[in-house]
Amino acid sequence: MINALQSELTINVVASIIVSLLFLGLGFLWGKYKERRRKFGRNLEEYDFYPFIVTRENFGEFSLKDFRLGMHYFLKNEDHTAARQLIFIGEQNNVRAQLEPAEQKVYAQLFEKYEGKKITDDTHEFLENYERIVRLIGKSFPNTGIEILLHNLADPAHSLITLENNVTGRHLRDGTTNLLIDLKRRQLLNEEKLNYELNIGARKFKCTTIPIKRKEFGIVGAICINIDANYITEEVLKDRQRIETWFQNFLRTDMRLDENILSKDEYAKAQKGQRHFKHEAF
Repeated sequence: MINALQSELTINVVASIIVSLLFLGLGFLWGKYKERRRKFGRNLEEYDFYPFIVTRENFGEFSLKDFRLGMHYFLKNEDHTAARQLIFIGEQNNVRAQLEPAEQKVYAQLFEKYEGKKITDDTHEFLENYERIVRLIGKSFPNTGIEILLHNLADPAHSLITLENNVTGRHLRDGTTNLLIDLKRRQLLNEEKLNYELNIGARKFKCTTIPIKRKEFGIVGAICINIDANYITEEVLKDRQRIETWFQNFLRTDMRLDENILSKDEYAKAQKGQRHFKHEAF
Protein backbone atom coordinates (compact mmCIF):
# COMPACT_ATOMS: atom_id res chain seq x y z
CA MET A 1 0.00 0.00 0.00
CA ILE A 2 2.78 2.40 1.01
CA ASN A 3 4.74 1.48 -2.12
CA ALA A 4 1.70 2.19 -4.26
CA LEU A 5 1.24 5.62 -2.65
CA GLN A 6 4.92 6.41 -3.10
CA SER A 7 4.75 5.34 -6.73
CA GLU A 8 1.65 7.45 -7.35
CA LEU A 9 3.23 10.41 -5.57
CA THR A 10 6.37 10.08 -7.67
CA ILE A 11 4.33 9.96 -10.86
CA ASN A 12 2.39 13.09 -9.82
CA VAL A 13 5.59 14.96 -8.96
CA VAL A 14 7.23 14.00 -12.25
CA ALA A 15 4.09 14.93 -14.15
CA SER A 16 3.97 18.30 -12.39
CA ILE A 17 7.60 18.95 -13.23
CA ILE A 18 7.00 18.04 -16.88
CA VAL A 19 3.93 20.31 -17.09
CA SER A 20 5.84 23.15 -15.41
CA LEU A 21 8.73 22.76 -17.83
CA LEU A 22 6.30 22.68 -20.73
CA PHE A 23 4.64 25.92 -19.64
CA LEU A 24 8.04 27.45 -18.96
CA GLY A 25 9.16 26.52 -22.47
CA LEU A 26 5.98 27.87 -24.04
CA GLY A 27 6.32 31.07 -22.05
CA PHE A 28 9.92 31.45 -23.19
CA LEU A 29 8.98 30.91 -26.85
CA TRP A 30 6.08 33.35 -26.57
CA GLY A 31 8.39 35.92 -25.02
CA LYS A 32 10.93 35.45 -27.81
CA TYR A 33 8.16 35.79 -30.40
CA LYS A 34 6.92 39.04 -28.84
CA GLU A 35 10.49 40.31 -28.62
CA ARG A 36 11.05 39.48 -32.27
CA ARG A 37 7.82 41.24 -33.25
CA ARG A 38 8.86 44.23 -31.16
CA LYS A 39 12.35 44.32 -32.63
CA PHE A 40 11.60 43.64 -36.28
CA GLY A 41 7.91 44.47 -36.76
CA ARG A 42 6.28 45.11 -40.14
CA ASN A 43 7.44 46.99 -43.19
CA LEU A 44 6.19 50.56 -43.48
CA GLU A 45 4.34 49.99 -46.76
CA GLU A 46 2.06 47.54 -44.94
CA TYR A 47 0.50 50.51 -43.11
CA ASP A 48 -2.19 52.73 -44.60
CA PHE A 49 -0.11 55.85 -43.90
CA TYR A 50 2.89 54.91 -46.07
CA PRO A 51 4.13 58.49 -46.80
CA PHE A 52 4.35 58.37 -50.59
CA ILE A 53 1.66 58.80 -53.20
CA VAL A 54 1.76 58.27 -56.96
CA THR A 55 0.72 61.32 -58.98
CA ARG A 56 -1.36 61.31 -62.16
CA GLU A 57 1.92 61.55 -64.12
CA ASN A 58 3.12 58.35 -62.39
CA PHE A 59 5.70 60.06 -60.18
CA GLY A 60 6.19 59.37 -56.49
CA GLU A 61 5.65 62.29 -54.10
CA PHE A 62 6.31 62.58 -50.38
CA SER A 63 3.09 62.88 -48.36
CA LEU A 64 3.55 65.03 -45.25
CA LYS A 65 0.01 64.23 -44.11
CA ASP A 66 0.68 60.49 -44.03
CA PHE A 67 4.09 61.07 -42.45
CA ARG A 68 2.44 62.94 -39.57
CA LEU A 69 0.01 60.05 -39.04
CA GLY A 70 2.88 57.56 -38.93
CA MET A 71 4.93 59.76 -36.61
CA HIS A 72 2.20 59.94 -33.97
CA TYR A 73 1.29 56.26 -34.40
CA PHE A 74 4.83 54.96 -33.77
CA LEU A 75 5.28 57.09 -30.68
CA LYS A 76 2.29 55.30 -29.13
CA ASN A 77 2.66 51.89 -30.83
CA GLU A 78 6.12 50.40 -31.10
CA ASP A 79 7.26 48.92 -34.41
CA HIS A 80 11.03 48.98 -34.69
CA THR A 81 11.19 48.24 -38.43
CA ALA A 82 8.42 50.48 -39.77
CA ALA A 83 9.29 53.41 -37.50
CA ARG A 84 12.92 53.39 -38.60
CA GLN A 85 11.83 53.25 -42.24
CA LEU A 86 9.58 56.26 -41.60
CA ILE A 87 12.45 58.19 -40.00
CA PHE A 88 14.77 57.46 -42.89
CA ILE A 89 12.25 58.69 -45.44
CA GLY A 90 11.62 61.78 -43.31
CA GLU A 91 15.31 62.64 -43.12
CA GLN A 92 15.77 62.21 -46.85
CA ASN A 93 12.87 64.60 -47.49
CA ASN A 94 14.01 67.26 -45.00
CA VAL A 95 10.85 66.74 -42.99
CA ARG A 96 12.03 68.91 -40.09
CA ALA A 97 11.69 72.01 -42.26
CA GLN A 98 8.16 71.01 -43.28
CA LEU A 99 6.75 70.31 -39.82
CA GLU A 100 5.25 72.93 -37.54
CA PRO A 101 7.31 73.75 -34.38
CA ALA A 102 5.07 71.61 -32.15
CA GLU A 103 5.34 68.65 -34.52
CA GLN A 104 9.12 69.08 -34.75
CA LYS A 105 9.26 68.28 -31.04
CA VAL A 106 7.16 65.17 -31.63
CA TYR A 107 9.48 64.11 -34.44
CA ALA A 108 12.51 64.70 -32.20
CA GLN A 109 11.02 62.27 -29.67
CA LEU A 110 10.45 59.69 -32.41
CA PHE A 111 13.99 60.23 -33.74
CA GLU A 112 15.50 59.65 -30.30
CA LYS A 113 13.29 56.66 -29.48
CA TYR A 114 14.33 54.73 -32.62
CA GLU A 115 17.98 55.91 -32.84
CA GLY A 116 17.51 58.01 -35.96
CA LYS A 117 21.13 59.16 -36.27
CA LYS A 118 22.32 55.58 -36.65
CA ILE A 119 19.68 54.88 -39.32
CA THR A 120 20.83 57.56 -41.74
CA ASP A 121 24.54 56.81 -41.30
CA ASP A 122 24.14 53.05 -41.74
CA THR A 123 21.92 53.26 -44.83
CA HIS A 124 24.16 55.74 -46.61
CA GLU A 125 27.13 53.47 -45.94
CA PHE A 126 25.12 50.45 -47.11
CA LEU A 127 24.52 51.96 -50.57
CA GLU A 128 28.04 53.34 -51.04
CA ASN A 129 29.43 50.10 -52.44
CA TYR A 130 26.50 49.79 -54.87
CA GLU A 131 27.28 53.30 -56.13
CA ARG A 132 30.83 52.22 -56.89
CA ILE A 133 29.66 49.02 -58.64
CA VAL A 134 27.19 50.90 -60.87
CA ARG A 135 29.71 53.61 -61.71
CA LEU A 136 32.45 51.15 -62.70
CA ILE A 137 30.14 48.91 -64.75
CA GLY A 138 28.89 51.97 -66.62
CA LYS A 139 32.42 53.18 -67.36
CA SER A 140 33.19 49.75 -68.87
CA PHE A 141 30.72 50.36 -71.74
CA PRO A 142 30.91 54.05 -72.79
CA ASN A 143 29.06 55.44 -75.81
CA THR A 144 27.05 52.25 -76.36
CA GLY A 145 23.52 53.44 -75.60
CA ILE A 146 23.51 51.27 -72.47
CA GLU A 147 22.57 53.30 -69.39
CA ILE A 148 23.05 52.01 -65.85
CA LEU A 149 21.82 53.81 -62.76
CA LEU A 150 21.16 53.40 -59.06
CA HIS A 151 18.00 54.46 -57.25
CA ASN A 152 17.82 55.08 -53.51
CA LEU A 153 14.23 53.92 -52.98
CA ALA A 154 14.11 55.08 -49.39
CA ASP A 155 13.76 58.52 -50.97
CA PRO A 156 11.57 58.11 -54.09
CA ALA A 157 11.26 61.89 -54.58
CA HIS A 158 15.06 62.26 -55.09
CA SER A 159 16.03 58.67 -55.75
CA LEU A 160 18.57 58.86 -58.59
CA ILE A 161 22.02 58.82 -56.94
CA THR A 162 24.30 57.30 -59.61
CA LEU A 163 24.01 57.56 -63.41
CA GLU A 164 26.38 56.41 -66.17
CA ASN A 165 25.94 56.58 -69.98
CA ASN A 166 22.87 58.79 -69.82
CA VAL A 167 20.29 57.95 -72.54
CA THR A 168 17.11 59.01 -70.70
CA GLY A 169 18.01 62.65 -70.06
CA ARG A 170 17.57 62.38 -66.31
CA HIS A 171 19.74 64.06 -63.67
CA LEU A 172 21.09 63.11 -60.26
CA ARG A 173 18.53 63.64 -57.48
CA ASP A 174 15.63 63.22 -59.92
CA GLY A 175 12.72 61.23 -58.52
CA THR A 176 11.62 57.83 -59.68
CA THR A 177 8.20 56.86 -61.01
CA ASN A 178 6.14 54.27 -59.15
CA LEU A 179 9.17 51.93 -59.26
CA LEU A 180 9.13 51.11 -55.55
CA ILE A 181 5.43 50.27 -55.55
CA ASP A 182 5.84 48.11 -58.65
CA LEU A 183 8.86 46.29 -57.20
CA LYS A 184 6.92 45.56 -54.01
CA ARG A 185 4.00 44.19 -56.02
CA ARG A 186 6.26 42.00 -58.14
CA GLN A 187 8.08 40.78 -55.03
CA LEU A 188 4.79 39.49 -53.64
CA LEU A 189 4.08 37.76 -56.96
CA ASN A 190 7.63 36.34 -57.12
CA GLU A 191 8.22 38.14 -60.42
CA GLU A 192 11.46 39.72 -61.59
CA LYS A 193 11.74 42.86 -63.74
CA LEU A 194 14.11 41.38 -66.32
CA ASN A 195 14.28 42.12 -70.05
CA TYR A 196 11.12 44.17 -70.29
CA GLU A 197 10.21 46.61 -73.06
CA LEU A 198 9.26 50.25 -72.58
CA ASN A 199 7.70 52.37 -75.32
CA ILE A 200 7.44 56.10 -74.52
CA GLY A 201 6.19 58.10 -77.49
CA ALA A 202 8.64 57.34 -80.30
CA ARG A 203 11.30 56.07 -77.88
CA LYS A 204 11.87 52.35 -77.24
CA PHE A 205 13.97 50.73 -74.50
CA LYS A 206 14.99 47.29 -73.31
CA CYS A 207 15.22 47.43 -69.51
CA THR A 208 16.19 45.38 -66.47
CA THR A 209 15.58 46.39 -62.85
CA ILE A 210 17.38 44.64 -59.98
CA PRO A 211 16.08 45.40 -56.45
CA ILE A 212 18.52 45.90 -53.57
CA LYS A 213 17.17 44.54 -50.31
CA ARG A 214 18.21 45.26 -46.75
CA LYS A 215 16.98 43.09 -43.92
CA GLU A 216 15.93 46.00 -41.71
CA PHE A 217 14.20 48.07 -44.38
CA GLY A 218 13.12 45.74 -47.20
CA ILE A 219 13.81 47.13 -50.69
CA VAL A 220 16.03 50.19 -50.27
CA GLY A 221 17.44 50.58 -53.78
CA ALA A 222 17.42 49.35 -57.35
CA ILE A 223 19.98 49.00 -60.11
CA CYS A 224 18.46 49.72 -63.52
CA ILE A 225 19.90 48.98 -66.98
CA ASN A 226 18.26 50.80 -69.89
CA ILE A 227 19.26 50.10 -73.52
CA ASP A 228 18.18 52.65 -76.12
CA ALA A 229 16.78 50.16 -78.64
CA ASN A 230 16.15 52.70 -81.40
CA TYR A 231 19.71 53.98 -81.17
CA ILE A 232 21.02 50.44 -81.67
CA THR A 233 18.69 49.51 -84.53
CA GLU A 234 18.49 52.87 -86.35
CA GLU A 235 21.92 54.44 -85.78
CA VAL A 236 24.43 51.72 -84.89
CA LEU A 237 23.16 49.22 -87.49
CA LYS A 238 22.94 51.86 -90.22
CA ASP A 239 26.33 50.97 -91.75
CA ARG A 240 29.42 48.85 -91.19
CA GLN A 241 31.54 51.70 -89.84
CA ARG A 242 29.05 52.54 -87.11
CA ILE A 243 28.74 48.88 -86.15
CA GLU A 244 32.52 48.58 -85.87
CA THR A 245 32.71 51.77 -83.79
CA TRP A 246 30.00 50.50 -81.43
CA PHE A 247 31.79 47.19 -80.89
CA GLN A 248 35.09 48.97 -80.36
CA ASN A 249 33.46 50.95 -77.54
CA PHE A 250 31.79 47.82 -76.20
CA LEU A 251 35.06 45.84 -76.17
CA ARG A 252 37.29 48.71 -75.13
CA THR A 253 39.96 47.91 -72.50
CA ASP A 254 42.32 50.10 -70.50
CA MET A 255 45.04 47.54 -69.75
CA ARG A 256 46.14 43.96 -70.36
CA LEU A 257 46.66 41.49 -67.49
CA ASP A 258 48.15 38.02 -67.21
CA GLU A 259 45.26 36.27 -65.49
CA ASN A 260 43.28 33.06 -66.10
CA ILE A 261 39.48 33.10 -65.76
CA LEU A 262 38.84 29.80 -67.60
CA SER A 263 38.13 26.36 -66.18
CA LYS A 264 40.83 23.72 -66.61
CA ASP A 265 39.04 22.20 -69.61
CA GLU A 266 38.42 25.56 -71.30
CA TYR A 267 42.02 26.60 -70.61
CA ALA A 268 43.32 23.47 -72.34
CA LYS A 269 41.07 24.10 -75.35
CA ALA A 270 42.24 27.71 -75.55
CA GLN A 271 45.85 26.53 -75.67
CA LYS A 272 44.91 24.29 -78.60
CA GLY A 273 43.29 27.13 -80.57
CA GLN A 274 39.70 27.52 -79.33
CA ARG A 275 38.60 31.08 -80.22
CA HIS A 276 35.37 31.42 -78.21
CA PHE A 277 32.95 29.40 -76.10
CA LYS A 278 30.90 28.33 -79.19
CA HIS A 279 33.82 27.55 -81.47
CA GLU A 280 32.42 24.56 -83.40
CA ALA A 281 35.79 22.87 -83.93
CA PHE A 282 35.90 22.19 -80.20
